[in-house]
Amino acid sequence: MDLSFFIKGLIFGFSIAAPVGPIGILCIRRSLAKGWSAGLLTGMGAATADAIYGCVAGFGIAGITGFLVDQRAWIQTFGGLFLCWLGVRIFLSGTDEKPASEAPGSAAMGYLSALLLTLTNPMTILSFAAVFAGMGLGRVTAGRMAAGWLVAGVFSGSMAWWVILSSASSRFNTRMNAKSMRVINRFSGAVLVGFGLMAVIGRL
Repeated sequence: MDLSFFIKGLIFGFSIAAPVGPIGILCIRRSLAKGWSAGLLTGMGAATADAIYGCVAGFGIAGITGFLVDQRAWIQTFGGLFLCWLGVRIFLSGTDEKPASEAPGSAAMGYLSALLLTLTNPMTILSFAAVFAGMGLGRVTAGRMAAGWLVAGVFSGSMAWWVILSSASSRFNTRMNAKSMRVINRFSGAVLVGFGLMAVIGRL
């Protein structure tokens, strides 16, 4: 039974990560600009947030779930504004960025920014709460082990997608010149600002 929950989590985690959204854009852009590891760390931040929300929903931490749902408008606004700031920063960035291995703290910031952006998406916790409740998890102690396997599967499935996306994107890293990188920065920044504005407007 535990293996079946792991497989279900694997599929669910992959399905949540795969649609191209703000984190996908960041992963692609960072893979192109700084290589595979930078893109992978971005995805790892998102996968960690998925696992955190999976634990909250799976282990029945009702107080945290209720607080997040009640405050989803403010959380969404904060996430949208942070996304706008990040988008503007990328849009205005130059083309002479240091590789991730040479830029102090850049790897940690890439991970943390993706973690924060995913945590400020209210739909993430709502999705997990709905799926876990449908499986009858998080209510009784007997479901704790199954919930643990499901969360492990979610993290693994999400990471599988980010490995695929960052690996595919980084293949074009060596082909990027200053002009093409400038275009990537402008496009990525504009798209991220668009996502951010939709999040802010959506809570009004």
